[in-house]
This record gives sequence, structure tokens and C-alpha cells, in this order.
Amino acid sequence: MIFLCLNYSLAELIMGVRVSRGTMMSVLQIHRSEKDILQSRAAEIQREIQQGERKIFSEVLDLSSGDLHGGGIKPITFVRQVLAACSYPALLEDQSLPSDVRQRAEDLLRECAGGSVGSYSESSGMAKVRECVCEFISRRDGGVSSSPDNIFISTGSQTALMKLLTVLIRPEHSCRTGVLVPEPGYATFRLALQAQQAAVIPYQLCEDQGWTLQIQELRRALQSATHICTPAAIYICNPGNPTGHVQSRTSIEEVIRFAAEEKLFILADEVYQDCVFADEADFVSYKKVLSEMESPISSTVELASFHSASKGFMGECGLRGGYVELVNVDPAVQRYIRTLFSTRSCPPVPGQIAIQLMVDPPKPGDPSFPAFTEEVQSIRDVVCRNVRLIQEVCRELPGVRCQPLKAGFFVYPRLQIPPKAIKWAKEHQMKADMLYCMRLLEEEGLHVRPGCEYGQAEDTYHIRLFVGTRADTMEAALRRLKTFHTRFLEDFS
Repeated sequence: MIFLCLNYSLAELIMGVRVSRGTMMSVLQIHRSEKDILQSRAAEIQREIQQGERKIFSEVLDLSSGDLHGGGIKPITFVRQVLAACSYPALLEDQSLPSDVRQRAEDLLRECAGGSVGSYSESSGMAKVRECVCEFISRRDGGVSSSPDNIFISTGSQTALMKLLTVLIRPEHSCRTGVLVPEPGYATFRLALQAQQAAVIPYQLCEDQGWTLQIQELRRALQSATHICTPAAIYICNPGNPTGHVQSRTSIEEVIRFAAEEKLFILADEVYQDCVFADEADFVSYKKVLSEMESPISSTVELASFHSASKGFMGECGLRGGYVELVNVDPAVQRYIRTLFSTRSCPPVPGQIAIQLMVDPPKPGDPSFPAFTEEVQSIRDVVCRNVRLIQEVCRELPGVRCQPLKAGFFVYPRLQIPPKAIKWAKEHQMKADMLYCMRLLEEEGLHVRPGCEYGQAEDTYHIRLFVGTRADTMEAALRRLKTFHTRFLEDFS
């Protein structure tokens, strides 16, 4: 049977239809990910070392996740001082704290019921925080207006993204909802789509041209989904994870026009917007580009933009603070989304405070500004140094090449894996780059992630390395990588 699958706006998709979270069967069909396998084994190896088992390394070095503080980077002092004073208001009497820290904490506590971060806030987030997010967005986008009513605070950008998926995806329909997803792309997002019975429509980023997004590839991907699903949205990660690419304004305009033509909702994951390193690259938000396009595109294309305090130079992963801004969404649908966010208690107040500090950092003239600026620059310097080291090593290693990192915290080199290794991996029902990563972990105690987790072009293999770690850790990790890579090639020559 062939189903005629048409495209609809978000309003047409949701109004009057009960949204399902998917069935238990769809969850059971999700296989154990490469990430989980490697994480589990890395923890086992670390326990073996602690229990006295002899290995050639004294600890597992973890370059697998995007956790700055887990990588040994110290938290920003201003952020922690404000958080400390909010959590323990007696510190407001401590004159050793800078005056702007005490003032900020007092302002935030006035927004908390009972003057305590232990109280509930509005389910969509504290009004003060949402107002500050709007001011940040307007400054970032050159004056483009933003309303607190369009801002929803959540326990990280990922949570907000998953909530939007429950609105977009209609698993009870005979023709599944489809979402265009980049390859390489955010692995957890693909798993979430599968759990909600959505159809993943992969589109390939062009590695040889710096991981650019090409409009003809989007059209090819959409055409491939004909009669298979109802395409409803396109997911964009800009700056890219794991690729570190930054979209140009021209590329963003092309994507928006494509979304307008095909009536696709744009999910713009922009969590690394503050982490652009390349001189020739500038971050431009999807909202800014959309606002500057002609009518009716500027007023009709539906967009959700995500940001997080976990990423960037704050790196406050454990505080769980993120937000989504909705643009051009039908008011009735937006009311439904507000109800959806209200089904659970408010996001953690410390995470909301972290967002406020991210979007409204110290300004020139504030007592904390010099130290804040110095600390952020120090983190940037460490990241840039680590990137240079990795790229130097990649140039030295045979069969390894790497596109320049423009933004974000990951380097994503490509491996030319020997045919014997590919054959061995296939015989053992394993991807070749997963074999590489597992042996690297077992033999050298270096934990990195395989490209097969993120999706990649056929017959290509990659690994992803986190660059937000202490310089000495990175140097030790790269020594292990060089030793292992040489031995791996010899073993499978």
C-alpha cells in the first residue's frame, strides 16, 4: 500500500490531535548505543585500575563528552560566586565578594518565592530570566525584537528539544512523521526520534568542503522520503556537533527558503553560538536571518531556537539550564506547548540562574568584569591550543585527515582504516571505527567516540575528540593516540 504523504504547518499537525509519546515497542527496538558500550567499559577499566589490576596506563583519559568541568576546566568565578550567594544568602554580608556579585544575587533572590532558590518558579521559567534572555537575543541579533512569552526555560536545551518533538511527531498516523537530520549529527536526537516512532531522514554534510550544508542534498534527502513518511521538520546544528562547522548567512537563507517551500518546521540547535574560533567564521542566528528576509517568508516560517548554559565557556552541564525561543508559531499551538511545559514542575532554579548569568555577564566597569574576561579568554586559549595540537598530530599520522575546526568543542578527524580491520569488524558485527575506539580504550586507556554513532557517508570512518580539557591531559591523550594508531596499522597491515 502507498500512502500519499503531504506536508503541513505545525498548527495543522497538532490542532485537535492527541499527541502520543510513542509505544513501549519503539523503545525496545532501540539498540544499545556505541556511547553506552564505551562508557560502560571505560568505567570498568577505571575500577580495575583502582582494584590493583596492572595496566600500561594509570588512568582512563576521557575525551568522549562535552563536559568542560569534567575535563578539568575550572568554573568561572563570577558564576559560582553568584550561585553560592543565592544558595546561601548569608554570604551577601561577606564584603570579600565583589559588589556586583552581591547585587546580582540580591536581584535574583527577589524573583524567588520566599527569597529562596528552593522555591518553585513558573513552569516556563522565572519571568526575570526570560526577560534577560529576550534582551540577550535582541542584542545578539542587532535589535530584532523578542518576547518573554515566546521563551521557555527547561532542564537543558535537549529537554526543550524533546518536548517540541512530542508536538511535531504523530506516531498514531499510518504515515509516520519525518524529520530531516544531518549526518554527522547529534546522536541522542536520532535516538529520541526513533523512540517516538518518527522517521529519520538523513542528509549528508559535505566533508570535503568543510562540512557545508548543501541545498541539493536536502532536496535529495527529501525526495528519498517520498511515500515513506510525512516530512514535518528539519533539524539544524549550527555551529555543528561533531563537525565544528559554522553556516554562512547564504547557507542559512537557502535552508529557510527550502523550509518555506516544503512547509518544514526549523529546529535550530545553536548551543555553541558563543564558541566560534576561526577568524573567517561568524555566528549568525537563524532568527536574525529569518527576520531580514522578505515577506511572507519572514512571518510564516516556523522556528525553534535552542541554547544552553551547559555548552560554551560556562560549561555548567550539571546545573541543567537551557531555553527555547519560538518564532512564528501559531498562537493556539504555542498555548498547547505552554501546557506541555506545565505538565512537569519548574526547571531547577539554579539552572535558571545559570542561564541569566550566561545571557547577562559582567559588563565593562563592573568589579567582576576584569576577572571574568580573563577567565573566559583563558578557556578559549586552552581550547585553541588543544585544537592546534590535535590537528598537528592528525597531519603526522598516516591515514588521518581533519577538517579545520571553526567552532564548538569537538574535533572530528577521518580515518583510513585498513581493509583487514574493516573485514575483522564486519565479521564481528561491529563498525570499523567502533573497533578502533574500543581497542584504543582497552590498549591505551583513551576514551573517544566513533563516527558511526553520528552517522557518516558510506565507507568513511571518523572519531570525535573533545578539546575542552586541560592542556596536560590533552598532551598525554595525544601521545597515547599516536602510539596506538601506529600499532593498529601494523596489526592490520
